[in-house]
Amino acid sequence: MPPVSSSNVASVDYDEGRHVLIVTFNSGAVYEYYPDVPREVYEGVLNAESVGKALNELVKPNFQYLRVN
Repeated sequence: MPPVSSSNVASVDYDEGRHVLIVTFNSGAVYEYYPDVPREVYEGVLNAESVGKALNELVKPNFQYLRVN
C-alpha cells in the first residue's frame, strides 16, 4: 500500500481485480470501499492535496464500506 501524507490516513491501495479501494487509517483500522470503485477515484485520492478531504468527497458518499480488521 502506498503511504500518503495525511493526519488520519496511513495508506491507500486499490484491488484492481475486485475494484475495491483499501484505506488504512493511522489508528490501524482498515476499510474496504466497494462496489466497483473506478481506478480514477483511487488515483484521485492518492494524488489529492488532502487525502482526508478526497475520501470525504469522492469515496464516502458514493460507496459502501466494510471494516476488515
